[in-house]
Amino acid sequence: MTYLIHLLTLSCINLMLAVSLDLLVGFAGLLSLAHAVFFGVGAYTTAILVREGVGGFNAMMLGALFAALASSFIALPSTRVRGIYLLILTIAVQSVFTVMLLNLSGITGGPAGISKIAPLTLFGYPLRGIEFTVFMAICSALVLLFFYRLGQSPFGHLLQAIRDDETGCAILGKNVSLAKISAFALSGALAAVAGSFYAHYTSYVDPRGFDILVSISVLLMVMLGGAGTIFGPAIGAFIVTIIPELLRFIPAPLGAAGAARQLSYGLLLILIIFFRPQGLLGRQVPNSHAN
Repeated sequence: MTYLIHLLTLSCINLMLAVSLDLLVGFAGLLSLAHAVFFGVGAYTTAILVREGVGGFNAMMLGALFAALASSFIALPSTRVRGIYLLILTIAVQSVFTVMLLNLSGITGGPAGISKIAPLTLFGYPLRGIEFTVFMAICSALVLLFFYRLGQSPFGHLLQAIRDDETGCAILGKNVSLAKISAFALSGALAAVAGSFYAHYTSYVDPRGFDILVSISVLLMVMLGGAGTIFGPAIGAFIVTIIPELLRFIPAPLGAAGAARQLSYGLLLILIIFFRPQGLLGRQVPNSHAN
């Protein structure tokens, strides 16, 4: 039962990450492999501030603010470049962030990370075990509802229009740059909130939890479920969370678990590209060359 609760909690945290990235990838058409950066900003901000006596929710809000500012700064080049060039930029940002976590040992704890993070408290009551899982399930449902409504709003329609025809939106007088920066800021803020929940849940953070492999995993969740569908990435988050855990039950030589996990991600990507490139819930793109 405890193991099931653990999986559900991680799935809820990953759901928030996947849905927040879907705002960029699925709705705005902005590729990013730096989502673990904002996830880490939220986690480390919480770990550092809670250690100094700041309340959990106050630390969470500050982490979301820092992540929103950082993501807005990263978004500035997106007003000039997109596609593979933006992807390369985000990979560079992810690499710099990992190096900072490893080397700023006076702040981040270096490779050892930060441990003994206090649990999140609600009305003075510490949330642990099933209580935290229920709380995360409620938060995840609210996040899904919020992003679903956002996708149906004028702002959501503008992001989709920018994804489909950025030049046309600019000709019509839409502020494309502001829309992109806003999408990055909102996406980064929610990823930081997920990072804060993660820090409280695990009570420990280190650089390995926020490297580029995490960013790849989150992108896989979005593509597996269906970019631009909101509920698709949520399903993808559960699948990508559970598959590595299922691999633990498969007999394997000592030390092969990590390789098996990466192999599963690679196979999933191959299957998606060849058989369901639009994702599980994505719509089939019509073939413009069909008769």
